[in-house]
Amino acid sequence: MHPIALFYPKGHEAHARAGHDERPERVETIRDILMEAGIWGEGLQVKSETVSQKILLAVHSQGLLDNVREHSQRAEDIDLDTYLTVDSWRLALQAAGGAVAMAKAVWRREAESGFALTRPPGHHATRRQALGFCLLNNIALAAESLLQEEGAKRLAIIDMDVHHGNGTQDIFWERGEVLFASTHQSPLYPGSGQLNERGVGNICNLPLPPFSGDGAFRAAYGEIIPKVLDQFKPEMLLVSYGFDAHWKDPLANLLVSAHGYGESVKNLRDWAQKNCRGRIALFLEGGYDLEAAAACGLAAAQALKGRKIEDALGPAPHPESEDWRPVLEKAKEIWEIKV
Repeated sequence: MHPIALFYPKGHEAHARAGHDERPERVETIRDILMEAGIWGEGLQVKSETVSQKILLAVHSQGLLDNVREHSQRAEDIDLDTYLTVDSWRLALQAAGGAVAMAKAVWRREAESGFALTRPPGHHATRRQALGFCLLNNIALAAESLLQEEGAKRLAIIDMDVHHGNGTQDIFWERGEVLFASTHQSPLYPGSGQLNERGVGNICNLPLPPFSGDGAFRAAYGEIIPKVLDQFKPEMLLVSYGFDAHWKDPLANLLVSAHGYGESVKNLRDWAQKNCRGRIALFLEGGYDLEAAAACGLAAAQALKGRKIEDALGPAPHPESEDWRPVLEKAKEIWEIKV
């Protein structure tokens, strides 16, 4: 078994817009730091596979697929945030296929864990609408492929991005076989993800006030989410890994450090090792500061491999707030968690 499965979206730089925050350097920086650390070279390099129409239509409407393809053919933007080039449709399918292939590699135990540098990202893409830099919902397609093609019965998607994964929540809102748990800054785009959004009892939202920092992540991923996972009993953890909760990110101010990210991934890995044969895979979402990309990408990969977590950037230079405590206490009440 390989220690880690890795996916890199070849040619992704053809999906780019000058001056846009969602740029090719985001994934290149993470790949480079993992190469420097010797992690990239020892990984199983996963190639994108073709995602079947059956899987695509189980996650997205035909209207969304047609809309993204046609906008890409015209190099016409979906909205003010979500751009397309003539290559974007092909690259969106490649990212989705890479997510599917990597999820299967981890599920089949060809690798102990996985890290897919999926680009374009996906967690804001709903069943019917591409938005928020996202074209196809990579992690949702990966989960659907495991359910339909690999015999999975119960899966958990944990979203660490600073923005709520409204698209993933929308897709699995009435799908009791998939748990969706999210930590995100609130208020912030897209405005969803409140405590009372529960789906069919399979949605766990932890909306964190600005400046919550490492303390909130430590409580969320050390005390709450593992207990929710205990209740749900998934067979694999799929993690939407956005590093934009980092204190250097220009689009938010949650003040999490790279070490805080690594510690949170370690907690999820520990749970997976004890409860689902170690099956855990990360899928890149947002994150827009390149120094933070390197620090958080390395910390996450080190956590996946059980190594000591490094953090060249250190903690936030601003004080953390304690305003997150009532939110997480309420979440414990909702999920009947006693710590």
